[in-house]
Order: sequence, then C-alpha cells, then structure tokens
Amino acid sequence: MTDGPLIVQSDKTLLLEVDHADAQEARMAIAPFAELERAPEHVHTYRVTPLALWNARAAGHDAEQVVDALVRFSRYAVPQPLLVDVVDTMGRYGRLQLTNSPVHGLVMVALDRAVLEEVLRQKKIAPLLGARVDDDTVIVHPSERGHLKQALLKIGWPAEDLAGYVDGEAHPIELAEDGWNLRDYQRQAVDGFWAGGSGVVVLPCGAGKTLVGAAAMAQAKATTLILVTNTVAGRQWKRELVARTSLTEDEIGEYSGERKEIRPVTIATYQVVTRKTKGEYRHLELFDSRDWGLVIYDEVHLLPAPVFRMTADLQSRRRLGLTATLVREDGREGDVFSLIGPKRYDAPWRDIEQQGWIAPADCVEVRVTLTEAERLGYAVAEAEERYKMASTAHTKIAVVTSILKKHPGEPTLVIGAYLDQLDELGEALNAPIIQGSTRNKEREELFQQFRQGDLPVLVVSKVANFSIDLPEASVAIQVSGTFGSRQEEAQRLGRLLRPKGDGRQAHFYSVVSRDTLDTDYAAHRQRFLAEQGYAYRIVDADDLLGPAIPDVG
Repeated sequence: MTDGPLIVQSDKTLLLEVDHADAQEARMAIAPFAELERAPEHVHTYRVTPLALWNARAAGHDAEQVVDALVRFSRYAVPQPLLVDVVDTMGRYGRLQLTNSPVHGLVMVALDRAVLEEVLRQKKIAPLLGARVDDDTVIVHPSERGHLKQALLKIGWPAEDLAGYVDGEAHPIELAEDGWNLRDYQRQAVDGFWAGGSGVVVLPCGAGKTLVGAAAMAQAKATTLILVTNTVAGRQWKRELVARTSLTEDEIGEYSGERKEIRPVTIATYQVVTRKTKGEYRHLELFDSRDWGLVIYDEVHLLPAPVFRMTADLQSRRRLGLTATLVREDGREGDVFSLIGPKRYDAPWRDIEQQGWIAPADCVEVRVTLTEAERLGYAVAEAEERYKMASTAHTKIAVVTSILKKHPGEPTLVIGAYLDQLDELGEALNAPIIQGSTRNKEREELFQQFRQGDLPVLVVSKVANFSIDLPEASVAIQVSGTFGSRQEEAQRLGRLLRPKGDGRQAHFYSVVSRDTLDTDYAAHRQRFLAEQGYAYRIVDADDLLGPAIPDVG
C-alpha cells in the first residue's frame, strides 16, 4: 500500500481523492483512457471502458502507459484481471488497418490473420468489402469506409484508419492578429485535432469552441463546410469568422431554410441537410458541391442520425466535432468515435472556470409543493400525462416571480419545454417569448435587445439549448425540460457560463414539483453537471431566502 490518490477497483471504476497533493498529476495521467462519471466535492469517479481505451489508442497512448499510470498512482494493489483486460482491450485496436494501396486503392490490411478470417464471416461486414488481394489484404469500396469502421467497432475490432485525407480545394484563411490570441487550451485543442486529422474537441459552453474551429480552418487553408444546429447559431459563426479571421462576408455562405448559398466557407443547418422530400434527402448534393477540405460539426452530441449516414461517406475529408459533452441520450457515442473520430481534447469545466475563462455558477433546485387540487389531478392522470402535469404546474409561476425578485435587473432567461406553460409565463412576467415558430429576424432582434440590456427577461423554449451567444445572461430559471436529458441540462447551464463583464457569479435555478416524476427526472438531468463538479443546493419554494434542505438523495 502506498499513499497514492487513486483507488483502482475490479469493476473498472477509479476513485480519485481530489484533495490529495498528487491528484492533479493523477487526473492528467488517467484522463486519456478513463471517462469521468461523477465529480462531487471530495472523490471523483472515473470508469475505464473499451471505447475510452480505444480513444486512448487512437490518440497515440499504449497499454504500457495506461498500466503504468494505474500502478503508479494507485493506493492499493491494482486488480490483476483489470490490468490484463486493459492490455487485451487496447490490443484489439488496430489489428485491422485501413490504408491506401498504390495498386488497389483503399484496402483493409490485417496484422492478425485470424481476426481477418473472423471478420470476413460477419454477415454485416462482408458486403462492405471487395476482392481478397492476398491472405492479409482485402479491397474496401471507398464509399463504405465509414460504414466499415462503424461495423468493426460494433463487433469489438476497431480499425485504425491510416488511409489519410484529401486536402480539398485550397482557400486562403488566416487568423486575424488584431487584439486577440488563442488561449493555451484552445491551441492545445487545435494541435490535438490536427495531429490526428479528425476527431472531437470537448470544451464547456462559453469556452470558445468557435475559435477552435476558426483556428482549425486557418490550419487547413481549405474550403470548409460547417454544420450547425440552427440559423441563429450559423449567423453567430459567420460573425465570429468575419471578426476573427481574414474571411470576408462574401466568402461565407448560408445554407438554411431561408437561403441556399454555397461559397468557399458554407454554414448549413442540420435541419436543412436532413430534410426529406418524397422520401429523399434533397440537399445531399451540398456534401458534393465543393471539394471540401474540412467539415466541422458544431454540437456534435446533437448530430441527427441521417448526418451520421452522410458522414460515413465523408471519411476522406478532415472532420472536426465540437461539443460541450459527448453524452448522447441515444447511446451513439461509438458512432461519433468511428465516423467523426476519437476525442482529441477534453477540458473539465471546473478547470476552465478556475482559469477565469468561464463564470462560476451557483446551481439551485427549488422544490415546489403542489396544491391539493394539482396533487389529486396528478394522482389520477394517465402515466404518459404525469410528467407534463408535474412540469407545468401553475404553482411554479409564483416561484419564478419570487426568484426574479431576488435578482432585480439581472439579465434572466426563463426556460421551458411546453408552449402553453411558456405563454402563461410570458403573460405573468410581461416578457417576450422565443420559441421554435418565432421568425429568425424577430429572434435576433429580441436577443440583441437582451444583450444590450434593454430587455431584462426572456422566456425561451428549447431554442435555448443550442448555440445562442448571450454573454450577459447571468440567471437562468428552468421550469420544465425534456424528461431526464443530461445534455439539455448542460446546454442550458452553458448559456450562463460566459464570463461577466463585472465578474459576477451565474445562477442556475431548476424549479421542480416535489413527490412527482419531475423530481426523479431532475436528478437524472443533473448527473452530467455533477460529473463536472457542479453541486446543486436544494431549497424549499416557500423559503427561497432561507437555509438549504440537506440533499440526502
């Protein structure tokens, strides 16, 4: 036994004692191959998974480094079966390689012939392959490069893709030099991405993911396709690129429901590229309209399934995914790994906060007791109606008003998921409402008034989950959400994390109906933020200014 900061357990969980003198060094050593699961005050929990180990291998780490890190920092003897499993799991990556043959084009080469024989007998893989060149080499249809990587990952033999990338059509892009520089972590993120050629950068909201994208474009110096969640986010990208790079407005096209411009840098919404007409994706030609040198996926954790299918055909292009969290509620993290690329850089939210680049946040869950009538209505409601009833309880309106009184004059977002509830809130608070049907022009005008301080309160629907640049928002009150979505909780808090001009703290309130499904889903929603080190205080709605109720759950 040593005095290490890490406890390595046979179920592949790693417990890190945060206050230990060597905790930071240990965290840096295990971060490449272990996923952070929980990060409360004193002990952080990581888990070693096959995908995390393959991510580490793809990023250039080997099993010897992983074993060394575990043994060096562990307080107790590391379970021998876990070490064997680490070596075996990492050893599965790269026994099959995709590469270019000067004679046959794209081929799959086996470093282990038995693995190739096993794979060739898989019904879902055989159709993706061409003729067998020799005992260790099989021709791959270039259009199936992505699909093959997906299929191999699913059966536990992830391929190492060494087939390289086309440079695409050259286009001059430089970072502007007037008054700003990349922060150290942004530079490390770009370097990590570029060294691998494709992959994902994970940074908290407000930490400048757009600038990482701009720097990657300046490195590529090529035509770039940027895929974003909505038109408002696309126009924010355009403003940032014009301000931060040598690109002019004329060089940047918008491909959305309103415009169909294809230019050297084209910003398209996921919605328009996945729109079907008569059963067909009409806008697929966008992907072939230019010889793109770089494809950027903003908010990659929200990537729609059809875009995965399209991305499978883009494996010869450099691909950069940007996200605040790799959590996907549909469990498709493996598809992100195989089709966009492995995680190339990840910075914990609290680390960026401690460096002063994002604002500190106070997270509060406000528990509301329903009226007797509301409780009875909830008790007799059909199961599928109960969550909506609890989420939209009229009792929450008075609580929102009380919270606003605690923060007079502070720019505040009131966020919900149900339109009738938003209408009720807008009327009660005398505040404008932004929802999916709000026209883009009106949205941008309202957001601009909010930024300027002319509008202290905005009531917003799910549009607040996506890239909205509201740097001065300092209070968010969440009244309802999409069941237990962890990614949504992260996105909503992220709206507050841009540093405030006066250095003030951000406040994130979640108003929850006690003794209902609302409470259960809130606990699940909060998991990701707890993993990032954000602790929720629980207060009673009747005693908002009083002491917190101990969270015994």
